[in-house]
Amino acid sequence: MLGAGRRRTLSPVVCVAAVMSGAFAMSVAGQTRPRARDLGIAPGTFEPGPLNAITDVEPVRVGHSTIVEGDDVRTGVTAILPHGGNLFQDKVAGAVFVGNAFGKLAGSTQVNELGTIETPIVLTNTLSVGIAMDAVVRYTLAEAGNDQVRSVNALVGETNDGGLNDIRGLHVTREHVLQAIKSARNGPVAEGSVGAGTGTICYGWKGGIGTSSRMLRSPGAAQRGSTVGVLAQTNFGGNLTIAGVPVFRMLQPPARRGSGADDLKRDDGSCMLVVATDAPLDARGLERLAARAVFGLGRTGSAYSNGSGDFAIAFSTSPEMRSRFNDAAPRTRQLLPPDATSPLFEAALEATEEAVYNSLFQATTVRSRFGTAEAIPVERVRELVKR
Repeated sequence: MLGAGRRRTLSPVVCVAAVMSGAFAMSVAGQTRPRARDLGIAPGTFEPGPLNAITDVEPVRVGHSTIVEGDDVRTGVTAILPHGGNLFQDKVAGAVFVGNAFGKLAGSTQVNELGTIETPIVLTNTLSVGIAMDAVVRYTLAEAGNDQVRSVNALVGETNDGGLNDIRGLHVTREHVLQAIKSARNGPVAEGSVGAGTGTICYGWKGGIGTSSRMLRSPGAAQRGSTVGVLAQTNFGGNLTIAGVPVFRMLQPPARRGSGADDLKRDDGSCMLVVATDAPLDARGLERLAARAVFGLGRTGSAYSNGSGDFAIAFSTSPEMRSRFNDAAPRTRQLLPPDATSPLFEAALEATEEAVYNSLFQATTVRSRFGTAEAIPVERVRELVKR
């Protein structure tokens, strides 16, 4: 579906922790590349929220820490907070769906066992999962009211940015993770070559962070007024398809430069998806919603290769579905029945598709001593889709 959109600059929530120098520096502040809707690309039938971002699902917050140093460090951290309070004391309903498990999603087993999420969700690179877990645990223990807490289930996902980043150098620190969490805000979300998307590659082009949302306003919808938002960290391959157009047949990334060329060409990779909704879904319903986000990658041409880790984390911000720490008293909840979930599933498919496009269109070219990932030429894409 094609439609009109508005040009947008990068969000103020981006927090840059970087040393930028020489020919390898990349612009973050003041980025003006278009989003999908600026190119007339508007997947699906539901309308986006006011920001067309995961933060349209109140009170979700997003923060980034972008790390660019010298000619070899291109990495970062992205944090998603389901609400701005004490997440351990006021847990949200959550679930994880695994499309292909070639990846590291720390904390997922307890989420699926208990059906709750009790910490910020953190995305980073593959070898920084450990330090990110350490930081999330320390952040949670330091929260007011958590002085008696002795078990924390940090939820940390990753993709491998080793094609552009000195991943073995372990450059993400505890401070970078805490910075992403503490800088998290509602409002517009920075996309493209920022945070956990700084060094990622998607369909051979520069990938990154992308987000989108859908409002369920259709007449007769049982959950009328609900919102679904998706944030994607794109680092995967396949045959790029945009709005049903087989772009891969007419537009291919240029030959890579640098010693990491083989890494940049491969179809292997990963995609981390975070799905938020304010609809009152329990863990079972959220697992089904998360599955639709992974399925949505197929609309963009994902190959779901052997070496791709395709994961989705879903949560509900509905106060009805929250769980208070150490509260064992029975309570009454209003739960959305399965027969009313189909529009939510459709919204997740649409928002995931558009989030992937936004990650590509917003991303800037990134160079390092390992190679170069070019930004997709948006005007060429516009021509192909129009044709």
